[in-house]
Amino acid sequence: MVQLAPPLTRLNRPLQRGLLVVGSAAFAILLRLAGLPAALMLGPMLAAVLFKVQGGTIQVNRHAYAAAQAIIGCLVARSITSGILAIIGKQWPILLAVTVTTVTASSLLGWLIGRWRVLPGTTAVWGLSPGAASNMILMAEVYGADSRLVALMQYLRVLVVAVTVSVMSGFWLDTSGKAIPATIWFPPIHWQPFAATMAIAIGGAILGGLSRIPAGMMLGPLIIGSVLQAANLVAIELPPWLLTASYAVMGWVIGLKFNRQILVHAARALLQTLLSILAMIAFCGGLAILLVRILGIDPLTAYLATSPGGVDSIAVIAASSKVDLEFVMALQLMRVAILLLVGPSISRFVAQRMEGGKNKTQPGCG
Repeated sequence: MVQLAPPLTRLNRPLQRGLLVVGSAAFAILLRLAGLPAALMLGPMLAAVLFKVQGGTIQVNRHAYAAAQAIIGCLVARSITSGILAIIGKQWPILLAVTVTTVTASSLLGWLIGRWRVLPGTTAVWGLSPGAASNMILMAEVYGADSRLVALMQYLRVLVVAVTVSVMSGFWLDTSGKAIPATIWFPPIHWQPFAATMAIAIGGAILGGLSRIPAGMMLGPLIIGSVLQAANLVAIELPPWLLTASYAVMGWVIGLKFNRQILVHAARALLQTLLSILAMIAFCGGLAILLVRILGIDPLTAYLATSPGGVDSIAVIAASSKVDLEFVMALQLMRVAILLLVGPSISRFVAQRMEGGKNKTQPGCG
């Protein structure tokens, strides 16, 4: 019996690239029309998955991937303002307690999923980490987790959380009649802050790469940009078209790593993954109730602040709602920062516990 090759293997590389771009745009538009979060990354990722399954042979250029990481680092840095730092400085004990509790709960859920052999332990921990999805995927890949399954878990969590938060927002706010602002894809560029942003991205990525710090090409611009932004020395400017291109590159990098085998495995673990996400959302809801009683803040602010990511979708909902935006972002960004710092240690710890019983000679693998 003759097995036919997948159709895309017969096409040359320029034509494959063109088809991938067109397919990515189509998926992104459909997801945005459906109101789904992270559509500009999810669309290219879905297109890349289908592209790979059908025999696509191209890969993302490593320089484009490095540039996308640097831009995402600047995106997170842009959210860190002096007002947010003031809130963290004033209420850091409570914020730290909530953050540590959330990270501990997500790590415990990840450990249980690994213990029950639903997914590998390190993959489960990174997949359930309640931070910025793209950051968690980058860190997971560096530390040996399966970035394909991590991406699936992260974006499923982003989707479920965004839907849940939108529904909960409706209980406290009347959003009827409010038009969704249109995106201006090519706004006028303020060249001085834009040039400064590009300098931060390029310089930070180079320094991060030379430092050999894991995910340094993202963390370099993030750290430098955060310090300069918080000190009001730089106003980070990232036009929508640049962010869209960066999201697309990230989506392609993730999607092109999938194959039929990994999709079958992911489908088998879908129910357990969804249940763990719902458990995480319920746990964070309980923390929100505690914040309401301890700090006297309104329920929606507390719920948005404790919701397990992603930062982008929570920021969009918070910005369009009558909540304390700076408090919401302070807690969300504090959680991302702590995950970036302790995530590798947690991953190694879980790997040791998962592998220690099976192979005493390799306690730290994974």
